[in-house]
Amino acid sequence: MEIERTARIYVAGHQGLVGSAIWRALQSRGFSQLIGRTRRELDLLDAAAVRKFYESEKPELVFVAAAKVGGILANDQRPAEFLFENLQIQNNLIQGAFQHRVKKLLFLGSSCIYPKLASQPLKEEYLLTGPLEPTNEWYAIAKIAGIKMCQAYRRQYGCDFISIMPTNLYGPNDNYDLQSSHVLPALIHKFHQAKSERAVTVTCWGTGSPLREFLYADDLARACLFLMENYSSEEIINIGYGTDISIRELAALIRQIVGFEGEIVWDSSKPDGTPRKLMDSSRLLALGWKPEIDLETGIRLAYADFLSRKRD
Repeated sequence: MEIERTARIYVAGHQGLVGSAIWRALQSRGFSQLIGRTRRELDLLDAAAVRKFYESEKPELVFVAAAKVGGILANDQRPAEFLFENLQIQNNLIQGAFQHRVKKLLFLGSSCIYPKLASQPLKEEYLLTGPLEPTNEWYAIAKIAGIKMCQAYRRQYGCDFISIMPTNLYGPNDNYDLQSSHVLPALIHKFHQAKSERAVTVTCWGTGSPLREFLYADDLARACLFLMENYSSEEIINIGYGTDISIRELAALIRQIVGFEGEIVWDSSKPDGTPRKLMDSSRLLALGWKPEIDLETGIRLAYADFLSRKRD
């Protein structure tokens, strides 16, 4: 379906990494009735507040990009928060979309929904075929519940709700906090801090051997708009870059871009997480979409974003 430029479109989580990228993509395409609410304006954990929001704003399309997210450390230390809050957020948004007859909803999952030791690259049909990675299973279980909720509402009520599975993301408005961020923004912060303090070494978690795939947030946003217009199925669909890189190679690349001249020390007493996570995005590529921003270019843009936030 082609989305009308005057459609009322709600982007849940519009100030976050993914939501802000979707917002930018919609603006660049000329959509004029975008709806966004900050956490202070709308508590997505509050079912009554979400119902009231749907009643008053009457969105026609919804992008569910709101979630409680974090890296290995945050997931490991706060499992109850990651499970409960993500379940609440998506339950309220999906049920509200059904009750108020939203035309289409796009739910953003995560690559961590796939089994820890699944064959690579990860195909959509691998969902629920084996145990999850223990360090982020709480978040993954919540996301799997969201996927199943979209499928259930489609089957029972005929709702046009779709679920997409992005790979690891980075870009403007990322979380760079060393205690709660994902690996790429954490490394940007860590190397910049070491450079500023003229440190001799930087210590990174694990062995550096795990392989990860990274997609720039604005590429994901283009894919979300593309799928909102061109995809309607209960089957989940992957969104990835197509190639992966070891954490060791990633650290070396970020060190070079940031300009840190010291050494990297690997603390193998810390967890590596899943050995490899590469998405099979062949279904999406077959529909005619492809990424545009390569990893080095994307990291340079992300570092510029990090520096601009430090100056603010």
